[in-house]
This record gives sequence, structure tokens and C-alpha cells, in this order.
Amino acid sequence: MCGKHRSVPTVSGHPVCAPYRASLFTGKYTTSTGMVINEIRLNPEDHHTFAQVLNENGYETAYIGKWHMYAAELGNHYDPKNSYIPEGPDRLGFDDFFAAYNFRHEYETGTAYYHLNSPEKIFYEKYEPDAQTDMAIEQLRRLSAGDKPFALFLSIGTPHDPWVEENVPKKYLEMMKNRKFFLPENYLPQNDPHADSWARLSQEERKYLTEWMRVYYAMTANLDENFGRLRQAVRELGLEENTILIFTSDHGELFGAHGRRAKNIFYEEAVRVPFLICWKGHLAEGASRDFVFNTVDIMPSLLSMMGLPGPRGMEGADRSSCIKGEDDTEEGALMMGTGPTAVFGDGYEWRAYRTKQYTYAVYLTDGQEFLFDDDRDPKQMQNLIDIPEYTALAKDLRRKMYQKMEEIGDTFEKNTYYEKNWICDRKILKKTERGKYL
Repeated sequence: MCGKHRSVPTVSGHPVCAPYRASLFTGKYTTSTGMVINEIRLNPEDHHTFAQVLNENGYETAYIGKWHMYAAELGNHYDPKNSYIPEGPDRLGFDDFFAAYNFRHEYETGTAYYHLNSPEKIFYEKYEPDAQTDMAIEQLRRLSAGDKPFALFLSIGTPHDPWVEENVPKKYLEMMKNRKFFLPENYLPQNDPHADSWARLSQEERKYLTEWMRVYYAMTANLDENFGRLRQAVRELGLEENTILIFTSDHGELFGAHGRRAKNIFYEEAVRVPFLICWKGHLAEGASRDFVFNTVDIMPSLLSMMGLPGPRGMEGADRSSCIKGEDDTEEGALMMGTGPTAVFGDGYEWRAYRTKQYTYAVYLTDGQEFLFDDDRDPKQMQNLIDIPEYTALAKDLRRKMYQKMEEIGDTFEKNTYYEKNWICDRKILKKTERGKYL
């Protein structure tokens, strides 16, 4: 795995910032966390989280960076009532070191900040990803000097938009200066009719797509360098053989592919994410790994690799034997979109089922179905759903998808169902309270 940096084929089960994070830390699908859009607040009372399991087993925990599970207001991100996550259950078990902010996307020196244990904003003295990596290395030194095992989560915001030159150091822009960027092969000049307001592109925005790419990849170059610094620190501290080191992401970006920008869709550009994992001496180099790995599988798999029990209520699968190259599975991944990106509204809900070779997807609003052969058609330009020779395959994938949905109690509701029954003032209600605020 690490060393050659081979990537486990991984998908984001819900390719949107907050829904992804809620699944990562609970091992549950969005329809069980209630984090159906961005800018709502997760309720910690109905979940036994990743960090809580670590705490119960003697680990010290540290979290640095973007959180995005505490807002209770659309916009107004800079007000501490939305940006500061107070000590207590809303930190989901990260009770030791916590240097975070809820949500914003400005990274340059002078604008980027975080909170510790008060609403006071502490401004970074350098480019945010660089400063966060420095902080993570400092925490590694502190934690490794102690007697307890530890877990550190570093959540860097880049390469999220806005893709403007002010949001990345000139050094990395210079790296991309002479590189040519082109519109995607599957670019469409008209907007996808299923796209929400975040996914639609104006004619003016379309003029800037390739320049956005330039900044995006400059940010990625910086991110790559910082991950390298973090990995080097693990080596220098003598932690390699006893540390599982992971790099992954919550979603991708379309840049006009399929007539869309942003994420929140079943297309490969949005859902396929990296999953690089290093654990020296424990992961067989060169072993065959051919399976689909979903967001909800991360928590149970890592806990298993650490020899820790997973809590009841997790909906993901333990894929640790697959990661180690000891086993394989033909099971696919259920993926979902439960509404617009950050406002309540119906008409954008979808479900999808991703196997090693195929993606099946369907929209709730009009029942439109899609079937792609991701091996032969990696850009997903040919919808096979109406081709007779694929009818049996589509039927089988549809059955498997709905079977998985039934297992987790997902009844494929409209987005406003959750607004009316699960959420009050953009805060997810306790299970015992849901349905009372119609």
C-alpha cells in the first residue's frame, strides 16, 4: 500500500462535506445520521463515535482543522456561535486536543483562524494548510512523548473552492504556470437538469474553469508537500511500525463534467476519492487488492486493524482483511444524495450502487436511471440503462441497492421529509424527538 502509494478503490458514500464527516465519525449512512445537507448541526446523543471508542480504550485524541458538523445557520460562518465548537459532546469524543473551526474556505495568512477552548479566534501566522501541518507535527511530538496510544485527525480544507490566486501561495501557482489545462472530455456546455444551485454553472463561470483547475492543482501540490512533511515526521519520531497513516478526501470536483461543477452527485469525478494507507510491516507490498471501499467502512475497518471493538449501530463493513490483501469481496457500495448542498428543497435526491465495474443510479424526483460500465467507459459518457443486453445487470444492481437501503432503514425520502421530521432550527433532533415538529 504505502511506499508505492497504491490507492484502494474508494468512494465517498455521500460526496458533500458535512454528510461525509458525519458518516466518517459514526460509521453510519446519512439517512441514519440525519446530516442530509451542509450547515446543520449533528446530534451527538444518538451515536457512539470513532473518537469515543478510542477514548474508552485508552487513546488520547487530537483534532485539527475543519469540522463542519456544528453550524445551525446558513451563512454567517464567521460568527463564533457557528464557527466555535464548544467543549463537550458536540466534539464527538475529541476531548483532548481540539484546534478547529466549523466552516469557511479562506486559507491565506491573515484571514484563516481556528478556536481552542473559547470563542476567541486565533489567526494562523502562515498559509493555513502549512500552519495546520506544523501544528499536527507539534502534536505528534507531544503525543509520542507520552505513555498513551494516540489518534490524530488533520482535516485540511484545500483544495476546496474558491479557486482564486489569493487562496494559494505563489510558489505553487508558479509550478502550474506553464501547464495547460483543458475542459474535461465529458464536459457539457449546458447545465445538468438535476443540478442544484451549487452545481450549476453560469456562462461567465464557464470561462474560468481551466483557471480554476490551475489553482486547484496548485493547492493539491501544497497538500501533497504537507502530507510528505507529516509522513517524514512519523519516520523521524520512530513511529512508522506502530502507526497507521491515512490520506483520504470527502469528495472530488467536476469542473464542467456532465454539465456540473462541485460534488453531490454519483459521477466518478465526485465520488472517487484517494485512500492511501501506510503501516510499515503490517500491509503486504504487492498484494492484490480489488474491492470497493465506502466511507462508512472506514471506521469499522480501522478499529478492527487497531484491535478495538466497533460499537453497536455501525452500518459500515469491516474491510480490514481486504486492506491487508488477505481477502476480497464482491459487495458494492451504496451511495446517496439526500438533497441540495446546503438548503432544504426537494427534487435532487438520488441513490447509487457502485461495484468494481459498474455504477447504477436513480433519481427520486423523476425516476431517471443510469448504468455505466466504469471500466470501459471511465468518463461515464454512455448510459446503458436502455440497452437490452444490460437489462438483467441493471435489475440485479437495482435489487442489491434497494436491499442495502432496506437493511439500514433508508426509505428514499424527499429532502423536506427530514426538515419536517428530523430537524428543528437546522439542528438534528434526538431520535425520541423526531416527528414532533410538523
